[in-house]
Amino acid sequence: MKIGFIGVGNMSSAIIKGLLAVDFVKPADIYVHSGTKSKYEAFAKEYGLTTCESNSEVVQSADYVMLGIKPYILTDILKEIKETVRQENVILISMVTGISLAEMQADLENDDAKIVRIMPNVNVEINEGMTALKPNKAVKESEFQDTVDIFTALGQVIELPEKDFSIFVALAGSSPAFIYFFIDSLARAGVKYGLTKKQADQIVAQAVLGSAKKVLTTDKTPFELVDDVCSPGGTTIAGLLALEEAGFMTSVVKAVDATVQKDQNK
Repeated sequence: MKIGFIGVGNMSSAIIKGLLAVDFVKPADIYVHSGTKSKYEAFAKEYGLTTCESNSEVVQSADYVMLGIKPYILTDILKEIKETVRQENVILISMVTGISLAEMQADLENDDAKIVRIMPNVNVEINEGMTALKPNKAVKESEFQDTVDIFTALGQVIELPEKDFSIFVALAGSSPAFIYFFIDSLARAGVKYGLTKKQADQIVAQAVLGSAKKVLTTDKTPFELVDDVCSPGGTTIAGLLALEEAGFMTSVVKAVDATVQKDQNK
């Protein structure tokens, strides 16, 4: 399998590093091109990737081409590569937020263009990502399964209708930043009580990791697990009540609301 990348920003780089970490594809079978030649050539040299002189060359070289570019330049990129896409049996994989399959197909002026829309998160770099996928009707079942296999190598996957992509952005795409912020805030409370920041970061990060694994490996709901940790009259329930008094759940929901609204108003 040969995989191309048009755009080599943070998410594309994370995907590439994740794929190489598990030997999913040979470095030389990854083809890259981006707007800043010095940056993508340096990245390619560091990881042994193959560079291309144009976006169309990426399409010509690869079986699957990932679009990791900003929404405002997507139309121009698709118009640039549309003739090459028409000539090659290539599957485009778009991680561009807020742009539908139908919009991309219209820009390509090709009803037979094969497109899979995805939304990964940054944890694909360490093969613990969460990725949503949705193919258009032109993508064959075997081709979609190959796309699923790519992202299964990088973590967990879920097929979702496009209408749910905005909420996925909030719950999986943006939420790592929310979780990092929570970890940092909790760790700073540890510093307040005498721990070093390094000690507190390690303690909290491991607690979050273990808690997440517990949710994924039990039949209990998260709220049932909350009850399991709370002893009558104990320290945990006191802390939980303080969180709620400060509006913890409301703040989380507001963060999701703001993320969804921003994604839908692009």
